[in-house]
Amino acid sequence: MKGGLIIISSPSGGGKGTLIREVLRTTPGITFSVSYTTRAMREGEQNGREYIFVSRAEFVELINKGEFLEYAEVHGNLYGTSRTQIQQVMDSGTDVLLEIDVQGARILNSAAPDAISIFILPPSFPVLQTRLTLRATESSGDLQLRLKNSFEEVRAYDLFKYVIVNDDLNHAVEDLRTIIKAERLLRDRQIDEIQSILDGFDASYRRFAAS
Repeated sequence: MKGGLIIISSPSGGGKGTLIREVLRTTPGITFSVSYTTRAMREGEQNGREYIFVSRAEFVELINKGEFLEYAEVHGNLYGTSRTQIQQVMDSGTDVLLEIDVQGARILNSAAPDAISIFILPPSFPVLQTRLTLRATESSGDLQLRLKNSFEEVRAYDLFKYVIVNDDLNHAVEDLRTIIKAERLLRDRQIDEIQSILDGFDASYRRFAAS
């Protein structure tokens, strides 16, 4: 069975990073796609774990080589999804979980229409503001920009197949895991296994009919 592509998006501070870490920790058969970015590395991050950090010139070179399934500029930084990385993982039968901004999700809706798209919606603006402020990873100017952009980003929920309101971490994690499990049970995702079972029934029927 080929792996599926799971797109998760939200405004900055929506909590998608925390949800993703919990799902990766507790759900087998799924891996995280590490995107490229030109933004500065934050304290505690590692190159190749949260993101692949590159210069703007290196990013442009990758664009010219056709490496990105999608890319976009968000809050003044470039972000891109590796086409090669995604395809290799999905071909191995593993689901790929992709954390992406709203702009990138718009592009992927066209480039990968079969993707499982999930939007993480914060319960209110004050909650989002508090989360971003407590995170303390942006300068004052960057924080204000992310808060300003959130008013438009939350209205992009209708681009996605599923919406999870992230007001309780445990409930939101369970909702996300439930979506992944349900998508894996779709008929088209199980064609090979179903056919193998039917072939077994055919063989048993022939023996049964001949007895």
